[in-house]
Amino acid sequence: QVQLVESGGGLVQAGDSLTLSCAASGRTLANAAMAWFRQAPGKEQEFVAAINWRSSFAYYADSVKGRFAISRDNAKNTVYLQMNSLKPDDTAVYYCALDLVAPTAATYYYQGWTYTYWGQGTQVTVSS
Repeated sequence: QVQLVESGGGLVQAGDSLTLSCAASGRTLANAAMAWFRQAPGKEQEFVAAINWRSSFAYYADSVKGRFAISRDNAKNTVYLQMNSLKPDDTAVYYCALDLVAPTAATYYYQGWTYTYWGQGTQVTVSS
């Protein structure tokens, strides 16, 4: 059974930084893809960033490119989302997601349905 446990959310001010963590357990991640999605109140789920576990190649939404960075720690089976220059528009519940077999096409990294396993979510609130 795969489990994803997120941590690191909180309340920050605009311009601040925050790092989210997602620890995976239960299966090997050697061929996996992991991603972060977010959902703000009244809005649809939105892709944020994804990473190919083997190559560490990363994908980003345009809205966070240059401000957020996704990375992974192989020894800890953990993926991170470093969020810099946070804006009030970044306020949302952030979800970690995992697909044990990474997609072969780049476009699939951006789709929620690609990922089989999801974390419980962690709230990020950015005040202006």
